[in-house]
Amino acid sequence: MTKNSIPRDIKERYEKLRQTVEHHRYLYHVLDKEEISAAALDSLKQELVDMEAAYPQLQTPDSPTQRVSGKPLDGFKKVEHKVAQWSFNDAFKPEDMEAWGERVTRMLKGHFHTDVQPTYTCELKIDGLKIVYEYKEGLLKTAATRGDGVIGEDVTENIRTIESVPLRLTSPENIIVEGEVWMSKRNFEELNRSRKKAGEPLFANPRNVAAGSIRQLDPRVAASRKLDTYIYDVAQWDKIPATQYEELEALRTLGFKVNKNITLVKSVSDIVTLWKEWEKKKEKEDYWIDGIVVKVNEAKYQQALGYTGKAPRFAIAFKFPAEQVTTVVEDITLQVGRTGVLTPVAVLRPVLVAGSTVSRATLHNEDEIRRLDVRVGDTVILQKAGDVIPDVVSVVKELRPRGAKEFVFPDYVPMCGGDGALERIPGQAAYRCKNKNSFAQQKRKWYHFVSKKTLNIDGMGPKIVDALLEHGLITSFSDVFKLKRGDLLNVPRFAETSVDNLLSSIEKSKKVELPRLIFALSIDQVGEETAYDLAEHFRTIDALEKASVEELQSVGGVGDVVAASVVTWFRNPLNKKLMERLKRVLDIMPMKKKAGALPLAQRTFVLTGTLSSLSRDKARGKIRALGGSVVGSVSVKTDFVVAGENPGSKLADAKKLGITVIDEKTLLEMLS
Repeated sequence: MTKNSIPRDIKERYEKLRQTVEHHRYLYHVLDKEEISAAALDSLKQELVDMEAAYPQLQTPDSPTQRVSGKPLDGFKKVEHKVAQWSFNDAFKPEDMEAWGERVTRMLKGHFHTDVQPTYTCELKIDGLKIVYEYKEGLLKTAATRGDGVIGEDVTENIRTIESVPLRLTSPENIIVEGEVWMSKRNFEELNRSRKKAGEPLFANPRNVAAGSIRQLDPRVAASRKLDTYIYDVAQWDKIPATQYEELEALRTLGFKVNKNITLVKSVSDIVTLWKEWEKKKEKEDYWIDGIVVKVNEAKYQQALGYTGKAPRFAIAFKFPAEQVTTVVEDITLQVGRTGVLTPVAVLRPVLVAGSTVSRATLHNEDEIRRLDVRVGDTVILQKAGDVIPDVVSVVKELRPRGAKEFVFPDYVPMCGGDGALERIPGQAAYRCKNKNSFAQQKRKWYHFVSKKTLNIDGMGPKIVDALLEHGLITSFSDVFKLKRGDLLNVPRFAETSVDNLLSSIEKSKKVELPRLIFALSIDQVGEETAYDLAEHFRTIDALEKASVEELQSVGGVGDVVAASVVTWFRNPLNKKLMERLKRVLDIMPMKKKAGALPLAQRTFVLTGTLSSLSRDKARGKIRALGGSVVGSVSVKTDFVVAGENPGSKLADAKKLGITVIDEKTLLEMLS
């Protein structure tokens, strides 16, 4: 295939992708600025690598995939590295590591003409700034940034301010070593607190602080930042040990600070096990970790494997699942929810994010689509934290294809039933079906009624619900609790064992907590938190049914709209009959009055980001058990915002309103 035979759309995207990657690489590596996250940039670079793999004739010597890093700044003296500085190739999933391991053993067998079983050192990949240190007769001579891999910047005076960097080694060696400069999470938080008090802009992350501090022309600034370093490699020495593990021990002996979390393993499966362990416990360390670095342990095998044009073949960076990636919007569709609200959904080119493959993401509403200016064909940055539904964060507009059209809400949607007419909800950015009883909406209500957060009927997923609806076995929520074994055996998908399991789950679900039942009813405007507030205030379902608008408005977190919606729902004759039937078949547990003054009484919390030691549901439950309440949005009435990993816009809202922000550790202390 010639270059001219490459499809036009492929060539156009490739050129735009190259320009975009180069732009963001320059911002990140040279200017220490981020318009998009490092994870999103990795995703763009990986797409470029994949395109060049599919169309090798696209690759040229100046491609971003052939570069190591950016250019040095003009503000520092240039230093030519005596040893070329490489970057690592990346692995993102176990299959990538297995492929790398197979390449290593295959190449070693070809070199030594026999089967070779190397061992591997695994080191934490700390998110900081790489520095190259040269010592002459045991004294620090220069410290330089990586720069473009050939020319770096002389930052010796700033590096000398870091206490963990030895100015004199324990032995008068001539040696060049490499390491990472970083700032602890604790010092980072302290620095941002002081900047907030001074009215200065806050730093985004410790890596940016470390890089920016080392590039300050005044060494006193670097000294004030309390930076730290870890040394992880010998680049040049006449006494290099026989293994990487021994090399790290030698560095310690010379007086360098070496990270203690180093593991020697015998196989790729051991590497994957270690990677999974560190993914779970990385937040416990006082520095940012974005993966593990794996190196063939034996120096003779490293030498045999050598380097590619940009990276060592004997080492690889095994990164943790990215919270942000890029992908392409292939379509925008509408989904009817249980309350009839239409949610626009981006149909995506499948992509791996936070450990799972994602092909759809919510766009929330018309206003959000306009804010993002997202169109079919756009390349977008996708974010997923923990089990949260993925969100489109932003559009990489430099990669927008020609002719991309704006999305416009249609005049009618067949899923709404009847004439398919829509209406915009007064005062909101959402549209809903005018027909309140469309089949699509009813199915959504059923999926919600039996879901984990409501009645929690195990084994009754959407496909089972669809089958029961299609066979006319359920038409009202109360019908679920009247299902018989003979009814279910006549439905496709059911065998005797699955029928017995489902009936057992239904029986268990008959004893239901009041907040779960309220949430299960799909009352417009009543979400999980509001359901809990209503249950806590009224205590029984009978009291809630009889409540007036005025009584409802007295509940914290319930305004005019919610109060009117609850009253309207319970006054509806059809819903009255439904509640009568449900009360006959369910054991609805009333809320117990909390005795005494609980530690978190009258305190309101908002959770944002991912918590590493407990799920959001467990965090909510523990807060409520101690008398506190958890709400979904930040307001002046909020007492604490709990910021986990990758917090969203709620953190910014808290800072604007001056709300106290606490981390997961502080929350756990409050709950203990």
